[in-house]
Amino acid sequence: MNMEIKIGVQYSTREISLESEDKPADISAAVDAAIAKGGILKLTDDRGRTVIIPGDKITYVELGPASSRKVGFGH
Repeated sequence: MNMEIKIGVQYSTREISLESEDKPADISAAVDAAIAKGGILKLTDDRGRTVIIPGDKITYVELGPASSRKVGFGH
C-alpha cells in the first residue's frame, strides 16, 4: 500500500508531496532522526525520484494512505 507524504518546508509557499511504498513507521523514524540530529531527510518516491530536505527546515509532515485517483465522471 502506498503512503502519501506531504512535507512543509520553511520559507517555501508550497509543500512537497510524494507517494512512497515505505512503511509509515520507517518514514516517521527518518523524519524524527533528521529533525533531532539536524541532518537531512532523504526519501525516495514510488517512481524512483529522491527528495532531500534539511531537517532543520521541516515545518510539518503529514502521512496517510495514498488516495485513489478516480477516472471519469462521478454521480
